[in-house]
Amino acid sequence: MAASPHARFTIDCDVLPRFTAAYLRVAGEECAFIEAHTAHAVPKLLAELAARGMAPEQVRFIVVTHAHLDHAAGAGELLALCPNATLLAHPRAAQNLIDPSKLEASAKRVYGEARFAELYGRIVPAPAERVRALEDGATFELGGATLAVHHTAGHAKHHFVVHDPALSTVYTGDAFGLVYPALQHAGRFAIASTSPIDFDAVEARRSLDIILGLGAEHACLTHFGAFDDLPVIGAQVRAWVDRSEAWMAECLASTDPLEVQTARVASQIRAVLAELPLRKEDLELLALDIDLNAQGIAVAAERKRKAS
Repeated sequence: MAASPHARFTIDCDVLPRFTAAYLRVAGEECAFIEAHTAHAVPKLLAELAARGMAPEQVRFIVVTHAHLDHAAGAGELLALCPNATLLAHPRAAQNLIDPSKLEASAKRVYGEARFAELYGRIVPAPAERVRALEDGATFELGGATLAVHHTAGHAKHHFVVHDPALSTVYTGDAFGLVYPALQHAGRFAIASTSPIDFDAVEARRSLDIILGLGAEHACLTHFGAFDDLPVIGAQVRAWVDRSEAWMAECLASTDPLEVQTARVASQIRAVLAELPLRKEDLELLALDIDLNAQGIAVAAERKRKAS
């Protein structure tokens, strides 16, 4: 029987092993990158392309699940090196990739110029004529396969997942949580990502329902890798979303400053983690996510309070 022309390959993008992934989706004589990470990861993506016997001219699409910088900061630079590619993104994300000045300015305010360069390198604007915004349910063709995107808010309003029926796979970005391989030593461990600024528990649960409802056998997470036990991961992430919703309600009922609320939520997250079979080094690996998740919950509460 002839080998299938369809395959996917996981690319380890980050400075920490198996922390942030992109995927090379090969379909015969053409291919696509799903996620672009940062400018620092572009050589790794092109090296994987070469390792599979393919050239940048064969890249049809660069797909980003959302515009957070650890997913999309390198998209413009990668697009410039793949002359036949089109950048696919959520409509809300597409505008920020065409004009990333707001994303860049915001990140530099948080990190400073030097740390920003260390983390993300540079953000190259994507030419508008090479960007395609995909509405909910939109499809694109790759080497005889039809892939579809489904808008999945909750982690970010500008987020979608990519369903790839030919490989029975869904590329989930951050909508299906974080499943770091280094933390799987005592059984499956998955946690939701509630990083700033758009956490919405109702939408996050709806996104989980959408992903599980696709019936895919495999979920490819940006953080990190391919997994087959989707119901188990979904249940764990849902439990974290429920906890996060309760913590957000406490923030909404409080008049404490944002910094105090963030610290309280971080302490609540650590208290839950302390009851799990995690090692000291596991908690160190999760330190950034604990801080970001806590900040995202507190910020979402503050934004909701101001809006009302």
